[in-house]
Amino acid sequence: MTSGAWNDSIPGIGTFFVGIDVAPGRYRCDDGKGGWWVRFTGPGGGDPVGSWPLPPGPTEVEIAQTDFAFETHVSTYWRRIAPPRSPADGSPAEPRPVADPALRAELDTIVARRRPLVWLAPLTVLGLGLLGSPLLGSLWLIGLSMLAVLVALGTPSVSLDLRRARELERRRDRYLTPQDFDDEGRAMLGRVQAAIDAVRDSEVNREGLLDTVDNAVTLPRQEWEIAQVLARQSKLRTEQAELAGGGTPLPEVEAALAPLREKLAVSVDAVTRRVEALERYAERTRSADEVLRAQRHLESIAEKARQYDELIADTVRDDLALPAIERLTEQSEELVRTLRERLAQAAEAGGELPPPSK
Repeated sequence: MTSGAWNDSIPGIGTFFVGIDVAPGRYRCDDGKGGWWVRFTGPGGGDPVGSWPLPPGPTEVEIAQTDFAFETHVSTYWRRIAPPRSPADGSPAEPRPVADPALRAELDTIVARRRPLVWLAPLTVLGLGLLGSPLLGSLWLIGLSMLAVLVALGTPSVSLDLRRARELERRRDRYLTPQDFDDEGRAMLGRVQAAIDAVRDSEVNREGLLDTVDNAVTLPRQEWEIAQVLARQSKLRTEQAELAGGGTPLPEVEAALAPLREKLAVSVDAVTRRVEALERYAERTRSADEVLRAQRHLESIAEKARQYDELIADTVRDDLALPAIERLTEQSEELVRTLRERLAQAAEAGGELPPPSK
C-alpha cells in the first residue's frame, strides 16, 4: 500500500503515512458501518478532516498527495479504485514522499513483534480486577472489567501507531519528502512519479498484459533511487548558491565553482536520461492502452454486427453477408497484431531502464 510496495489496499484499522504506508488516490470500503476515518492534511498533518460515524454500505475517501497521514477504523479494508486527482487549476501536482521500498515491510515486522505485548495492558487490568474482587467486591470487578474493555479497544491501535511513528522517525534517511528537494528537483521528481503512475494505472498493466510483477518491484526501486540522486543534487545546488554569495561572484570564486558546476551538470544529465527512459515507457504504455480500447470497441461493434449479418443472410443471398464478416475479422486481427506490437514496444522501453542497484 505504499508507493514502494504498491499494494492497492489499506487495512481497516490503523494510522498510515501517505506516500510511505499508503499511496494517494481514491479508496473504497465495502462496508463502513459505524466506523470512521481521518485525513491529516496540511503541513505535518496539522489540519485533520474526518467523517464519523460512517453509514452502512460502501463508502469512499479521497487521499490527496499533500495529505500527511490517514487514520481509519472500519470492519473491512479499503481498496484503491482511482489515482489521485490533478489540481483543478492545471498546475503540476506536488510530488509525494518517496520511501525505500523495503521500509514498509520492516515497519510491519517491528509492529507485528510488539502486537502480543500490547494486549498485556487490558489483561493486566482484568487480572487486577480478579485479584481485588474478593476484598473489594463485585463492583470492583465489574468496574475494572469495563476499563479492560476500553483499554482493549483503544490501546492496541494507538500504541502500535505510536510505535510505527517512532520507528519511522528513526529511519529518516529511508524516505524523502517534497521539502528535501529544490524547485528543479521537485519538478524532476514530479515527472518521475507521473510516468510511474501512468504505467501503474494503465489498463494493460492492471490486466496483466505487461509484466506486472516486474513493474511492482522495479518501478518503486527506480523511483527511490532517482529521488535520492535528486535530493543530493538539490542540496549541492543550494550549497553552490551559498558559496557564490549574493550578487556577481568574484572571478576567483567563479573559477573555483566552475568544476563543481560541471560535475553537477554531468549528474543532472545522467538522471535526466533515466527520467526520459521512464517517460518513454509510460508513453508506450499509453499507446498500448489506446489500441486495447480500440480492440474492445471493435469487438463490441462486431457483436452488434452479427445481428445485421443474420438479417442479410435471411433476406438476400448468403454470399453478400460474407464480405462484411470477413472485414470485421480482418480488422480485429489487425488490431490484435497492433496491440502485440505496442506491448512489445512498451516492454522494450521498460528494458531501457537501468537495473536497480542491489
